[in-house]
Amino acid sequence: MVPAKFRPLVDATAALAQRFAAAGYHLYLVGGSVRDAFLEHAAALPPDIDLTTEARPDEVQRIVDGWADAVWLQGKRFGTVGAAHAGVRYEITTHRADVYHRDSRKPEVTFGDSIEVDLSRRDFTVNALALRLGDLELIDPFGGLADLAAHRLRTPQAAEISFSDDPLRMVRAARFVAGLELEPDAALVAAVRAMHDRMAIVSAERVRDELDKLLVVPRPSPGLWFLVDTGLAGEFLPELPALALEQDPIHRHKDVLAHTLAVVDKTGPDRLLRLAALLHDIGKPRTRQFGADGVTFRHHEVVGARMARTRMTALHYSHDDIEVVVTLVELHLRFHTYRLGWTDRAVRRYVRDAGPLLERLNELTRCDCTTRNAAKARALGQRMDELVQRIEELRLQQELDDLRPELNGNQIMEHLGLTPGRTVGEAVAFLTDLRLDEGILGEQEVRRRLDAWWAARAGAPGCAGEA
Repeated sequence: MVPAKFRPLVDATAALAQRFAAAGYHLYLVGGSVRDAFLEHAAALPPDIDLTTEARPDEVQRIVDGWADAVWLQGKRFGTVGAAHAGVRYEITTHRADVYHRDSRKPEVTFGDSIEVDLSRRDFTVNALALRLGDLELIDPFGGLADLAAHRLRTPQAAEISFSDDPLRMVRAARFVAGLELEPDAALVAAVRAMHDRMAIVSAERVRDELDKLLVVPRPSPGLWFLVDTGLAGEFLPELPALALEQDPIHRHKDVLAHTLAVVDKTGPDRLLRLAALLHDIGKPRTRQFGADGVTFRHHEVVGARMARTRMTALHYSHDDIEVVVTLVELHLRFHTYRLGWTDRAVRRYVRDAGPLLERLNELTRCDCTTRNAAKARALGQRMDELVQRIEELRLQQELDDLRPELNGNQIMEHLGLTPGRTVGEAVAFLTDLRLDEGILGEQEVRRRLDAWWAARAGAPGCAGEA
């Protein structure tokens, strides 16, 4: 009888396993799907089902032809044939016995016939698990199941060999520490501390993708501490360990690094919001000043936004991702400038500047409060609640989501007799500020104000209109 935890996987691969058996080959479920089934983490099929076999790629392609709804062969030279059937994606990889060279990012691909050798080349013992389809025999040559039960993170081979084969596994270890709540064994930690400089051969894109995966686990901070404590963060995110040296005058009970990781944990598992939380205070080391009032970090949000842009560019994030995170970092203190009162004008500008990031910005602001002082935390929460209420009131009154001037550029040119040029842009800016400051005035009043602005401008020394 098939255990219930494996039933979805076995059912989804039954027909494929029969085709491989008929061709004289074994087919194995491998890696994360097997691990997660034992952990009972998988409520449904994973987006991709990983399989391995001794059949060579040409044979794999022949076997899936006629069964698969689609086949893709981009990874065939590395031993992987992709297939889709009935809405399920499969990646079938020939057993590997790769050799890595110290100065290369890519292995010398070698195919093998042994499932045990294939599993020995995998990153961690908890991933070196395979389930042979057909008789459902568990293949666990390195004690991965025992490590899962003991919440232990180890490598199948010596950690130095595993991390030399693929240095990115050191960063992946942080994700397993955080996401699966595993404790890295001493040999693994020692190897990372000794070898983290080998990250230099790993592409920025692979590092970025692994960091993103870490940031969306329910509680990333244990993995982030692992990156800092082992020296790994210094290889691709040096701004993070630098925060450990700075004391935050607002959150005196913890340094800025501890505060930062607490903020990351408090935010929801939104990849870009988590990244903004991770980077929101990185400008503090460069802006630290000592004065009569103690330590200050004036304009650290502006400096931090520039630093965030530089770091994300180096990690090859997309332009859109960079703009989201940089904006959130730059605006994360804006809420605190309004603590003395909330004018309609201030609310409009806050909403205008946040744009589509308003909800993310508000969440980052709330989560940035990690003080142990219950009264302070409660007061900040109340102020944020008041702001949200004011925004809703103004949105109902004045269509706050569309903060455009009441006359567009064409209407301005027609009214003032202008041709396209810089003066039209200045008029648009004037009317935008008018909308922000006073809300909707109506077209007649706006035209009257525009005439007054134009008359004052035309009469100013050195100013000439464009006719």
